[in-house]
Amino acid sequence: MTTDVLAVAAGVLCLAVAARSTWSPCGLSMLATIIPLAERGRGHRYGRSAAWFVAGGLVGGATLGAFAGALAAAVRAVDPSTASLAAVALAGAVVTFVAELGLGGFRLPVHHRQVNERWLDQFRPWVYAGGFGWQVGTGLATYIMTPALYLVILLSMLTAAPWVALTVGALFGLTRGLAVLLGRRITDPASLAQFHRRFHDAEPKVRRLLVTVEGAVTFACAWLVSPWAALVVAGVGVAFGAARLRGLRRATSGTG
Repeated sequence: MTTDVLAVAAGVLCLAVAARSTWSPCGLSMLATIIPLAERGRGHRYGRSAAWFVAGGLVGGATLGAFAGALAAAVRAVDPSTASLAAVALAGAVVTFVAELGLGGFRLPVHHRQVNERWLDQFRPWVYAGGFGWQVGTGLATYIMTPALYLVILLSMLTAAPWVALTVGALFGLTRGLAVLLGRRITDPASLAQFHRRFHDAEPKVRRLLVTVEGAVTFACAWLVSPWAALVVAGVGVAFGAARLRGLRRATSGTG
């Protein structure tokens, strides 16, 4: 049961992480360059370029999944107890959640790298679109928008099932690749500006969704350790949420 819960948690979290990662500089760049308006200007077909990007994203995600799968195979070889797996998962979830919120100034290391946009002028669509998709799909090759990506890898590893890790990675990459379709209706400068305004406005909601999913995953990992651990996590979460809500109310009343 423990590994099943970890597999589901990894799968759900990978979708939230992929969605959040769409707001990275690379994600924004793709939604300004691989769109009907821009591809038409380069003399290329958007549908074909988008298909290469999605395919690249899937392969990139599979690359990430293969890496996590190798770690999962190592875990299987060690054959730790389910209690140990649950404890490591909980520790990783707590560290990730603290880093996500920046509590006490704590952050996990990330890197800031964008794809090389000069590829757009130097290569054919299957090269730049597929190459960009692969880099974005790996999750680790470009901007890392959330430390929860590390937790996805950890949970996939702890399932001790390489095929689960590969599936989770491929799902992450496919989701990141499919994000390029958000720009399928951008055919003129006006629609480009309108899209990016809406896209910018949606970012806080997506981040809140990610934090909610991280909280749920942390609770699930705590429950695997013991109901008492889950109760503690739930209590801390409620107390923190109440404190944040009071802070927002004070800020609102202060600016009103």
